[in-house]
Amino acid sequence: MLRRNCLRIMMASSTSALTICNDPLMAQNQVQKPLKKLPVPGETFEVSGSEAFLILSQTSSARSKPWVWYAPTLPGLPGIEEKWMFDQFLASGISVAGIDVGESFGSPTGRNQFTALFKEMTKNRGFSTKPALLARSRGGLMLYNWAAEHPENVGCIAGIYPVCDLSSWPGLEKASPAYGMTPEELKRGLKNHNPVSRLKPLADSKVPIFHIHGDVDTVVPLDRNSGALAAEYAKLGGHMILEVPKGQGHNMWRGFFESQRLVDFILKELKSRQP
Repeated sequence: MLRRNCLRIMMASSTSALTICNDPLMAQNQVQKPLKKLPVPGETFEVSGSEAFLILSQTSSARSKPWVWYAPTLPGLPGIEEKWMFDQFLASGISVAGIDVGESFGSPTGRNQFTALFKEMTKNRGFSTKPALLARSRGGLMLYNWAAEHPENVGCIAGIYPVCDLSSWPGLEKASPAYGMTPEELKRGLKNHNPVSRLKPLADSKVPIFHIHGDVDTVVPLDRNSGALAAEYAKLGGHMILEVPKGQGHNMWRGFFESQRLVDFILKELKSRQP
């Protein structure tokens, strides 16, 4: 006899059987997986097959429900380094969310998952349609490529040594599989997938940008990433602030993650859009 409210069903095409149990503890043991560890307590949930998170501000009084969209959301990210920033946002009534799209390097597949999160946040949860985008490192590829296709849905963009040029990092050889292309094919179509080449819609929509990027970064070089993006954005008439800490590379220096100027930039831009 099966116990714990189990139902045994014989499969029509074979002599095998499927056992379905309503026992909560048994079901939990069968499907339980580690929950994402966040630097600040929040909710994890699934969106279009990908794991997403939301850290909800308990102090928000704005009808628009402002939020910061963080990337990359990979195992271990956001990390404890982001806690100081997140605490500042939450205390100011701004929630934080993100979605794990894997090592998509800003590819169309990853962008589609970003769109799924945007719809979940805005249509199903009632959040603002103009979030602040906060890109750390490879998150620049992800957020900028989505932003270029949805400039009307971007309140502002902030970056901590963000990747802005695929050929700089991770390189076309490594990035091409995520795009379903050969390196040669990606090179030929690079202008359609490279943040530094896709800024006009953001400039036309007057999206403000702030980056902090060290001058001795050898992983994501300043001149080919934030520097190149700042120069191109200026040509297009866009407004961008680029802060360059001297002697800093691609590291965990507290100044990157506890930049009051970056936080104030986001707070100012989001609060200016609150009803």
